[in-house]
Amino acid sequence: MSTTKPITYADAGVDVEKGYKAVELIKKHSKSTFNKNVLSDLGSFGGLYSIANENLKEPVLVSGTDGVGTKLKYAFIANKHDTIGIDCVAMCVNDVVCHGAKPLFFLDYLATGKLEPEKAAEIVGGIAEGCRQAGSALIGGETAEMPGFYEAGEYDMAGFCVGIVDKSKIINGSDIKAGDSLIGIASSGIHSNGFSLIRKLFGEDKKVLENTKGEHCSSQNSLLDEFLIPTKIYVKTVLHLVDKFNIKGIAHITGGGFIENIPRIFPKGIGGVVELSSYKLPTIFEFIKEKSGLSDKELYNTFNMGIGLVLCVDKKDEQTVLAELKNLGEPAFVIGKTISGEGLELR
Repeated sequence: MSTTKPITYADAGVDVEKGYKAVELIKKHSKSTFNKNVLSDLGSFGGLYSIANENLKEPVLVSGTDGVGTKLKYAFIANKHDTIGIDCVAMCVNDVVCHGAKPLFFLDYLATGKLEPEKAAEIVGGIAEGCRQAGSALIGGETAEMPGFYEAGEYDMAGFCVGIVDKSKIINGSDIKAGDSLIGIASSGIHSNGFSLIRKLFGEDKKVLENTKGEHCSSQNSLLDEFLIPTKIYVKTVLHLVDKFNIKGIAHITGGGFIENIPRIFPKGIGGVVELSSYKLPTIFEFIKEKSGLSDKELYNTFNMGIGLVLCVDKKDEQTVLAELKNLGEPAFVIGKTISGEGLELR
């Protein structure tokens, strides 16, 4: 008979009891996002969501998935985990709403080397807040403890959302023509892209990041605060606009900036022009420009440069859409127009 002490899962670095505790702490955040269409509770093997109440003639599901990227590094440095989940939701739901789809539900994936239930609940609390901002239900997710795979105190996260739109109302850019207007809606900051370059430019020294303030940042933020401003969620604004106006195309300005994302909404034979003087560059982007020495083309191909979402509308609707955005409290600008051609020109 062997007298060798059994090697348990806990010995291997996985604490299932902490996993159970994390699930219990997370449940209250998830339930705060539930609506009458949610048919399942957390803990089942799949999230159930009914679309019977949507009353659409030809319902089409629109899906999107994304993560937060290396912006997470600054959450680790600041030891601030209650807003990074908003970024995760925003990166998914802002993509889905570009097609005029209402985000229905969201699922998250959180992986860490050593599970800390309270921290996990804090992270998921941010995800739940993002879901509330988007009007989306957080109906499930996965928390994975992977010892030896992540550095102490670090984690990764990603998300997945599903939206719905009537087929006849899908926004796909097909009726965009030369001479249409491009309206940019302001970002809340850097959002969740370009952070590998940000980290190269500004480093990861917490004291330096906290002591850099004033003219380089909005309000009285430190640079670390500035980097952690959550990505703006545009869902409710867009759904309001598409009910009132003919929005021909919508571009979410993420990785690839203006130059990659805006042309994605144009049909063949249509390009665009953006006037860089059409809006005031936010302070943080002025600082990035100064610090990096990059050309406008490189900057606008990496960052959102103060514009998180771009709408394409008929020239005649330009001013009424701007007025409606103002009523909604959304700073917005006519930043350019469509032309015959291909790609995007910066002037």
